[in-house]
Amino acid sequence: MSSFGFRLLACLLTTGALASQEPGGLSIKVDVSLINVAFIVRDSSGRLARELTQDDIEVFEDGVKQDVKFFSRSADLPLRLGLVVDASDSQEKFNKQHKRDIEAFLERSVTSRDRAMLLCFGNHIRVVSDFTASVPDVMEGFRRFEKGDRHFPELDMDDSRSGGTALFDALYAAATRKLGPVTGERKALILFSDGEDNSSAHDLLDAIEAAQSADSLIYTVRYTEARHGGLNARNRYGMREMFRLAGETGGAAFDASKSDVSKLLGQVGDELRSMYEVGFMSTNPVRDGTFRKLTVRVKNDGENMTVRAKPGYYAR
Repeated sequence: MSSFGFRLLACLLTTGALASQEPGGLSIKVDVSLINVAFIVRDSSGRLARELTQDDIEVFEDGVKQDVKFFSRSADLPLRLGLVVDASDSQEKFNKQHKRDIEAFLERSVTSRDRAMLLCFGNHIRVVSDFTASVPDVMEGFRRFEKGDRHFPELDMDDSRSGGTALFDALYAAATRKLGPVTGERKALILFSDGEDNSSAHDLLDAIEAAQSADSLIYTVRYTEARHGGLNARNRYGMREMFRLAGETGGAAFDASKSDVSKLLGQVGDELRSMYEVGFMSTNPVRDGTFRKLTVRVKNDGENMTVRAKPGYYAR
């Protein structure tokens, strides 16, 4: 089956749009759910493995092997990128670094087929640039925001947020309102923040589940102002949250103080174009909200390949 055919099948299965016609004209709709798992594979030297096939992969849920119904590679899929930038007071000193890192990433990663948007948040969540293939348009929106322009559309307006940082609300809104269940694209949210939230209505798990439901990875870039040469309790809390957001969606967490962020973000684009995706219908039909552990393996792995994927999902 072609890549388009697989995508169509995935869409039909995910939406429960399969039906059969019984004698006498009775139409029966089958309510089924396809579990999608995006993953990245690297060899023992750290190089991206780009030539695997469905026969090379096996998937387990809670230790039980699953029958893979869908397999694809992301090389030919357009990217849909959500850049989510913390514009609260704690990030003010990093504004120039944010802008420089974002522009370098977009110029390297976005082609004419791809789309990127930019959200800036504190206690408000503003669409500074909606989805576009134009890097100058995204950066112009960012420059306007930096200069104090706040005449941008808001997502998830909440008058109860009188101040502070609504990081989880921003991610939740980006995943549910802007990425959504769109098929045929490789999606990612890239968060620039210190990871500290103090005014969201949603919590960490809400943000993670929203990203998982949108089949989106989260990459986090942490900019933390260390005072007196060390991290305090709030800083360490933010660090843990950034690691969890990335780890539980199959993304990666970066520390801007220890790495060349523009170089690392360039690698993000390479990863997104080298991803695989599998789909299966769980052998466990119960939808009780419990967490299901997922494991993706490379069969007969004599090259010690490393697979990175979300560790599981909640069976809603």
